[in-house]
Amino acid sequence: MDQTLYLILLLIALCSVSECVQRQYHFINVNKTWTEAQRLCRENYTDLATVDNMNDMNELKKSVNDGGVQYVWIGLQRMDVNKWQWSSGEPSLYLNWGSGQPNGGDERCALMQNGQWHDFPCSTNVTFICNTSSNRLVFVNQTKNWRDAQSFCRQHHSDLVSVRNQNESQQVQKFINDNHISNDVWIGLFRDSWQWSDQRNSSFRDWESGEPNNAGGNENCTAIEPKAPAQWLDFSCNNQYPFVCHEDKLILIRENLTWPEALRYCRQNNTDLVSVHSEEMQRRVVNVVKRASTAAVWLGLRHSCTVGLWFWVSGETVCYQNWAPGNGTGDEDCVSAVRSGAVQSGGDQRWTSRPQHDTLNFICSRS
Repeated sequence: MDQTLYLILLLIALCSVSECVQRQYHFINVNKTWTEAQRLCRENYTDLATVDNMNDMNELKKSVNDGGVQYVWIGLQRMDVNKWQWSSGEPSLYLNWGSGQPNGGDERCALMQNGQWHDFPCSTNVTFICNTSSNRLVFVNQTKNWRDAQSFCRQHHSDLVSVRNQNESQQVQKFINDNHISNDVWIGLFRDSWQWSDQRNSSFRDWESGEPNNAGGNENCTAIEPKAPAQWLDFSCNNQYPFVCHEDKLILIRENLTWPEALRYCRQNNTDLVSVHSEEMQRRVVNVVKRASTAAVWLGLRHSCTVGLWFWVSGETVCYQNWAPGNGTGDEDCVSAVRSGAVQSGGDQRWTSRPQHDTLNFICSRS
């Protein structure tokens, strides 16, 4: 068999949907206030536990290895600032509010009405639109409150739909028109004052029914009940409970190095330049890359002029893709410079093809 064809087939065979755990949880069975727990986590690991999704939640529960523990601190705290954010984790940068909206009060969730957004009480029961992992839209003709709609989308699809720019707004409106949806629909936009200790944008919430209730007006920190279903409750930060820390597997290095230098640095000091095999991993990269000091950040992404393919330095081909328009086509300039892949630190955090001698920040993986 022709050697080039063999290599192509081999790389395709290595295309993997498996995902390494990118956050490790550590249960500390010592009673501390929330602030004391936060300090100990930051001194010994990365921070008090952040949870991005139900997979993380399941991993966190596994780490709590003492069945006698009633409550355990995690890293979610009520802050003074209320901000709108998408259920999928992104901040709300694009705005498409209707006239006089949002009008505040207890209207903390958003629905789409005649192509524009309106804030409504999250307890309102309306139909909703989900996103799938392949960005396909799904209309759910069941009336649910916002939290139940979010849970349904996460269980059966990916999440409540995000509308992050004008193009996505037009796509959602076209979907509504094409499917003759005449009623209002929930979208994945909500407002709350809770923030993770490590400042991540994760908007995943798993509150127990009736929580957070802020009993006494001073319940500003979050704990879980480790026993099933291990949902969340708000408590006074002065209460003393055991806690869970997390150790990040992704590390942003804010040094400006060429791609070969970045690869060598990661392999000497950590494990490797990061590979991004899924939408979930891309979200975690986005959380890290926003703190970069360069407009783009190196990934472990490399172009082979021999076979005209992009591949990850971990040995896998590029299955999940997040290229910016005009990038990643395989038709690369192999004469002037070897090309490597980077992720934008701003905008939509898409991947770009760049000459390997550019000097950028980079992300190492410890897994």
